[in-house]
Amino acid sequence: MALCPTCRVPVLTQFASPDLVARIVYEGHDRADDPAWRTSGAATVDDYARWCGHLCGLTCLRMALGPHAPSLFELRDGALKYGAYTEDADGEIHGLVYAPFAQYVREAHGREATVHRHLDLDEIGGLLDDGRTVIASVHFEIRRPKRPAPGRGGHLVLVTARTADGGLHFHNPSGIDAPTRAAALPLAEFEPFFAGRGVSLR
Repeated sequence: MALCPTCRVPVLTQFASPDLVARIVYEGHDRADDPAWRTSGAATVDDYARWCGHLCGLTCLRMALGPHAPSLFELRDGALKYGAYTEDADGEIHGLVYAPFAQYVREAHGREATVHRHLDLDEIGGLLDDGRTVIASVHFEIRRPKRPAPGRGGHLVLVTARTADGGLHFHNPSGIDAPTRAAALPLAEFEPFFAGRGVSLR
């Protein structure tokens, strides 16, 4: 398990094979064709393939919990019991739902978790200064920040620290290579992707 040299937080992806992330997210590679799927803790490859694309928030939690965190699918099973994900009649998965997720974190993992329905970048800085990490809602294309942001939200990253020049260090569960998995951006480049909400963890 790799650790970020800046913040000593594990660097993890929501897909079991980090070297397949780019192919999965940009080339339509079959998630069921991931040779490392068992390391996720999923009971079957079909369960893994169905859920792994939805588990960015729980990957953030797993990183925040540290090297001895439960497997990704153990966290999924726990979060389901609290209603942090829902499935509709057609089997479509919805979530992460912040309030039950925060309750799950507090009760099952003993970590203080606070939902921030309205959050600005200055407030993220204050939370980091207070010793927290922040699961922030961003657009998944933050992994290619030199391109115009196509929207805000829909994906979650773990903000771990400030940079020396006041930007943000963050870990992206769907980063396509090492620099986008443990990334750093100035506030002006982070902001166009940011949806202004998240969950902070102590």
